[in-house]
Amino acid sequence: MRTPQVVVVMGVAGTGKTTIGPLLAARLGVPYAEGDDFHPQANIDKMSAGIPLDDADRWPWLEAIGHWAHGRAGLGGVVSSSALKRSYRDRLRAVAPGIVFLHLTGDRQLIEERMSQRQGHFMPTALLDSQFATLQPLEPDEAGVAVNVSGSPQEITERAVQALGLLPDTAGSAQ
Repeated sequence: MRTPQVVVVMGVAGTGKTTIGPLLAARLGVPYAEGDDFHPQANIDKMSAGIPLDDADRWPWLEAIGHWAHGRAGLGGVVSSSALKRSYRDRLRAVAPGIVFLHLTGDRQLIEERMSQRQGHFMPTALLDSQFATLQPLEPDEAGVAVNVSGSPQEITERAVQALGLLPDTAGSAQ
């Protein structure tokens, strides 16, 4: 029997992490945690002011997400986190070995259009360029899959479920 995965839904702002994450969790029958909820208020204030976070800002946030993921080891779960750099994903894996990544990908124009339609989110579209500049896609030695965000949320979720199902079952042995 396959061990339930702990999936980190990653990607630049506006790719749909907060939309796809809960849909994916529902499909997998596991809980969802919104990565933004792990940010300290100082990070939210900084991003709201249009100031990109630096690594010192991100470490406590990544640690908190990693601890949540570690607590779900063997039980499954879905959590969102931009996880744009390899070093960020390494930090998450250091706390929660065995997690897998779902990298939501798309072209800048589509993502900017989606961001401009969002209501009440603290991340302004002005920071999108810094997100793309920071992004380091998953490397071959990282457990995870990339899924394009074109189409409806249900179509994206279905592609994600199918792609994740093709990953080897490493969750039970790595945690």
